Amino acid sequence: MRAIQITEFGGPEVLNEVELPDPVPGPGELLVEVSRAGLNYADTHQAENSYLSKMELPLVPGGEVVGRAGDRRVVGLTNFGGYAEKAVVPEATAFDVPDGVDDLTALSMVVQGATAWLLLRRSAHLEPGESVVVHAAAGGVGSLAVQLAKKWGAGRVIATASTEEKRKLALDLGADIAVDSTAPDMTDALREANGGRRVDVVLDMTGGAVTDQSIAALAPFGRLAFYGMASREKPTPVDPGRLLVRSTAIAGMWLPHAFKLPGKVVHRAMAELFDLVLAGELRAVPGGEYGLSEVRRAHEDLRARRTTGKLVLDPSRWLSRSARPARP
Repeated sequence: MRAIQITEFGGPEVLNEVELPDPVPGPGELLVEVSRAGLNYADTHQAENSYLSKMELPLVPGGEVVGRAGDRRVVGLTNFGGYAEKAVVPEATAFDVPDGVDDLTALSMVVQGATAWLLLRRSAHLEPGESVVVHAAAGGVGSLAVQLAKKWGAGRVIATASTEEKRKLALDLGADIAVDSTAPDMTDALREANGGRRVDVVLDMTGGAVTDQSIAALAPFGRLAFYGMASREKPTPVDPGRLLVRSTAIAGMWLPHAFKLPGKVVHRAMAELFDLVLAGELRAVPGGEYGLSEVRRAHEDLRARRTTGKLVLDPSRWLSRSARPARP
């Protein structure tokens, strides 16, 4: 099979197209013929071995795929191995895709959708009427979090994004106001966007000064849910005693931990998300499709924060663009 393999850690330059033997599923695993693989910002950390779980070489990156497993069409999470024509998915992290849900939407729900659901439901415990800040609101998680927060009764959804185009997208998705994410003082910008009041909930995957200033913008009993560090800059360490000043809370969230919760929480989330999609109440934002040979460019675009919505990889497209035959 064709796949992308890493034999040394680093940036996009370490992603190489190779031929590999087909993977062999073990007990409780599915062999999936991959129609699309998800591209996520976390994959750039995986490639440089700065992810939460350490990688071992050689490595086929990629943590999510959609395709056929026998007579089933499934979307699922892999530990790695997604950037390939075939991948192994544990049965416990595989979900049947309903008729009427396309590949891009299925992939959007299994990581970004489930993450947004968990951030709002479990980490931030959103209450109706509360203000919600969604950083990176045009991204995969952010674009879905804006829609879910609005649907679940947020009083004011404040989106942040780096360009006018991205801010317009966030407004089109239901945000009440959009803020320039490059504002020199995010604390002031968020309070101004909330009518001079402090904010109740912040969903943050930026890190650095944005996180520090977002914490400073929290209202009494405000919550910040932290789920990534796209800036690759660590926030200032938090002194728990300082949280007492306004009774604030900070929660971290990493999706794999949710599969350890009792009651199949992720399965409940996926069922609700698919129902919303089929009802026309939640939509995935297409961010671009890349062929297997274009994966380095995909990682460059992710690292440069040039993308919006959900990015996918088509493993059947592995010829160079000039040599690729026209698709029917």
